[in-house]
Amino acid sequence: MTQIRQIWNSLKFVSDCSSLTEEQVKAITPILKDEAQAREVKRIQYLLMRSGIKKIKRLDDFDWKFNPGLPRNEIMSLCQSSWGTDIKNAVLIGPSGVGKSHLASAICYQAIQKGIPTAFITCFDLVNKLKRSSSKYTMTQYYSSVKLLCLDELGYVFPSQEQANDIFQIISKRSEIASTIVTTNLVPSQWGKIFEAATATAILDRLSLNGKFITCEGRSYRSKK
Repeated sequence: MTQIRQIWNSLKFVSDCSSLTEEQVKAITPILKDEAQAREVKRIQYLLMRSGIKKIKRLDDFDWKFNPGLPRNEIMSLCQSSWGTDIKNAVLIGPSGVGKSHLASAICYQAIQKGIPTAFITCFDLVNKLKRSSSKYTMTQYYSSVKLLCLDELGYVFPSQEQANDIFQIISKRSEIASTIVTTNLVPSQWGKIFEAATATAILDRLSLNGKFITCEGRSYRSKK
């Protein structure tokens, strides 16, 4: 009971640490550390919930041996990025099933563990969200400003001209202020299949700024199942 009273007295004066005795500091420090850790856990849980990641995927779970030709060093270099402060773009290019989405999702998950606000969404879902949103401006602003955005599966849906413009506006607004990861089955010269030539060029130009285009080749992991 005496210890609880001491802790309570310490908490009352925590705003003025200079007034605390050494005994009070020792008593209150573990409590403050536990509180800080609990808040950080809640924050990460909140960021994960908002991220759009439907199933957690980790780099430790990725089978690099199945496709030994994948650019592992380049991918791991991305994982070490400080997405909250470093503005980087990455485009993972390759056929369906080689693990692009797994890798991108794992990178996003790592960023969330560092407390970085992240959004992971397929191109199909983004187009539909923007189309159905009661406030497209608010949604566009969110995806334009979140610290790390992964636009997954670009090339599997053919957006209308208006939808393509929305995608361009998001990527354009992110340029120089936030990081973007794109996964796609199309090499840059084929982006004219889903966007008008001028729009495709403009998007590629912005992703090229502080960006890497990483080719992922190999067999489909789905063939293992």
